[in-house]
Amino acid sequence: MRIVPSSAVTLLNSRWLLPGALVLALGAGWLASQVGTLVPVLLLATPFVVFFLVAVFNSPRVGYVTALTYSFIQSYLVRHFIDLPVGLALEAVLVITWLAVLFYRASPPDWRRIKNDLCRITVVWFVINLLEVANPAGASIVGWFYEVRSSALLWLLTVPLCFLAFNQRRDLNLFLYLIIGLSVLGTLYGIKQKVLGVDEMEQYWLDSGAAVTHLIWGQLRAFSFYSEAAQFGSSEAHVALICAILALGPFSWKKRALLAGVALLLLYGMLISGTRGAFFVLAMGAFVYLVLSKRVSILIVGCIAAVLAFGVLKYTHIGDSNPNVFRMRSALDPNDPSLNVRLKNQAVLRDYLATRPFGGGVGVMGMWGKTYNADKFLSTVAPDSYFVKVWGQYGIVGFIIWFGFMLFILGKCMGIVWRIRDPVLRQKLLALTAGYAGLLMCSYGNEIMNQVPSSLILYTSWVFVFLGPQARHPRPRSRRRSCLSRWFR
Repeated sequence: MRIVPSSAVTLLNSRWLLPGALVLALGAGWLASQVGTLVPVLLLATPFVVFFLVAVFNSPRVGYVTALTYSFIQSYLVRHFIDLPVGLALEAVLVITWLAVLFYRASPPDWRRIKNDLCRITVVWFVINLLEVANPAGASIVGWFYEVRSSALLWLLTVPLCFLAFNQRRDLNLFLYLIIGLSVLGTLYGIKQKVLGVDEMEQYWLDSGAAVTHLIWGQLRAFSFYSEAAQFGSSEAHVALICAILALGPFSWKKRALLAGVALLLLYGMLISGTRGAFFVLAMGAFVYLVLSKRVSILIVGCIAAVLAFGVLKYTHIGDSNPNVFRMRSALDPNDPSLNVRLKNQAVLRDYLATRPFGGGVGVMGMWGKTYNADKFLSTVAPDSYFVKVWGQYGIVGFIIWFGFMLFILGKCMGIVWRIRDPVLRQKLLALTAGYAGLLMCSYGNEIMNQVPSSLILYTSWVFVFLGPQARHPRPRSRRRSCLSRWFR
């Protein structure tokens, strides 16, 4: 006869089990009625949170992969769960991953990895943002807090963490799988919005004011599960450029054909977003690729193709019947009303900032400016550009520092790629460098590189390029390996 442990008898046969479960259920129901949907959601999420914590503390790279994946769907969750603080979850995941790195038993963190120029720039920029609290313009501290999360905090949490926990060649491959795969899903969801329409919460978001910029000439600008159409289109162009450059690399023809097909699909996603600034991601990124390719024939052919493409958009009316093509063509029109409005805003800022070399303070422009600094003049001026936003918030002094950092990182990345000898690794890092150049150029017209997922993709790209000189050729592996492990090798 099997003897049942006394503990099991106490737990399962206890007369208090049913009343206790009833009390817990009633308590959860009462809390839900008082607080809202937060309580049941937390109860349902608890097992997943516990599983996540165990996984991250066993392997910190799991946390970084989770953060990267979450950055793509964060805006979708914010839009569909407006009563839950899902916007702060990305920072929470990164902080937990930092704790996992610090207390990782298998191997302590190698702090020598973060002794480099990129991490120094990261820390300096964060300190500058901390000092902006004392900006004499007197911007709101609450506005500063929300703005600094995207302008400096995410940068600080990401770059050193990537050096410590996500720094292997296999991680580079995984990074490419993730951003390409998630971008493809983004395109498919954007096509769904164009063909089948938006869901109830997305329609609510449009009716709340977003329709002004997302319904043009009666046509929906697809925004997929991104924050808005500009971020969607620019991110699709960014990853499409990476795929196109990889398709020109030293891989098998099957991989190159698949990458080329994915690039075309993502370009279609860019097109249905109606984002004109995404065109400059491709233009600038292609130029950097041609320069770093070290192949004169490709440089000549690429320049000719770029001139022809520019000529078709600028001087012909081919494709004007398609609203997406027509809108893209308007990006090259110097008389475009949107461009003229932006130039007028910049002229107003130039006069206002002439006597304010340190700007109006972090959080004084854009959405947080309207919310928390409505009494400030700069909150009434639409930045329409991350360059202009940095200029307005940090002044000419801060802008010069920030832009100098961006150019230094770009120059350093280009120098590293120029010297890499491993052809496979070089092609991957070249794609990431060209993507950064394109995203930097695109951010002159929109706020792109400071918004997820583009910001997280950008910071991770920087780290992998800076790690390039330390990479070694991979050892030969057994022929018995999965198709996924062979990809991009």
